[in-house]
Amino acid sequence: MATSLPTDMKYFDPLIQSGYTEKVTQMIDAFNAQSAGTLVFKTNRKPGDYDYTSFFKNAGGLVSRQDLTSVAGATPIKLTQEQIISVKLNRKIGPVDWARSALLKPGLDMDAIKFAAGEQAAADVLAEMLNSTLLAGVAALNNQSAVKFTVPNNGTLTTSSLVSGLSKFGDQAGRISAFVMHSKVFFDLFQYQVTPTNNGDLIANTTIVNGGPVTLNRPVLVTDSASLVKTQGSGSAATTDYLTLALTADALIAEETEEEYIVFDQITGNEQILMRMQGEYGYNLGVKGFKWDVQNGGKNPNAGALGTGSNWDAAFTSHKDFAGVIIQSR
Repeated sequence: MATSLPTDMKYFDPLIQSGYTEKVTQMIDAFNAQSAGTLVFKTNRKPGDYDYTSFFKNAGGLVSRQDLTSVAGATPIKLTQEQIISVKLNRKIGPVDWARSALLKPGLDMDAIKFAAGEQAAADVLAEMLNSTLLAGVAALNNQSAVKFTVPNNGTLTTSSLVSGLSKFGDQAGRISAFVMHSKVFFDLFQYQVTPTNNGDLIANTTIVNGGPVTLNRPVLVTDSASLVKTQGSGSAATTDYLTLALTADALIAEETEEEYIVFDQITGNEQILMRMQGEYGYNLGVKGFKWDVQNGGKNPNAGALGTGSNWDAAFTSHKDFAGVIIQSR
């Protein structure tokens, strides 16, 4: 008699779910806090492949001199709307297979393995979300000359480089809340500042006492993400540049819009009983001041499309309303 058994069923494993949820919550809280609210990870269920938010563009010139000697008609100013568009990325977890005996022979606890698998999946999920979010931010800002500063003569990052980067925001530089940089850049800056001949004893001593570089009273999120590295050429002619982001509040947003779905399955019919974990989820990426180019970028873009600057179109009129500034150094 053909009878459905528990081994025929796919189901949520509570241990995997609890390990996954706990780890995700911890890491999201850490990133939101460490980035001073410039990199935001949140949850908000949304259907579709894109998320549209409309707003009224700044018309400019709403106030002008009134001519008290005339009753001629005035030229009306038109208010128009624009959109911010984020794009959804769909991702899978696994599948991961292992033989049941591979865990039981060494005396490992099955429940502990399931919990650990959930935690590991969560860590990889957040790492991928961070890298993709930074990739989108780099692509969008790097394509806007008004918010890009390149250190002259292929130089490394210095204190004055940070100042020059902030200057791109002019009178709105105070809105820059945090820096995101590669560890190579971080230590270049550190090394520069501990050399008294570069910045004088005051900054050098302050840097040594604090145990980290002076970053103009702004926190730094250091991550060795490949999204912050730009390599060109090959062989002896190859060059590697590093991209540092100076971000405003809510600059880059990763929004989990499709609930994670993780199943644990027992696979029979083989020489040994196999255990399988597989999952899927989706999230939207948004860059402050930009809209995803739906026509050219398309749905569920790969890394190449996501990292193409022309796929992120400026939506705000003023560059001072963008996500921030990008600084390129060698």
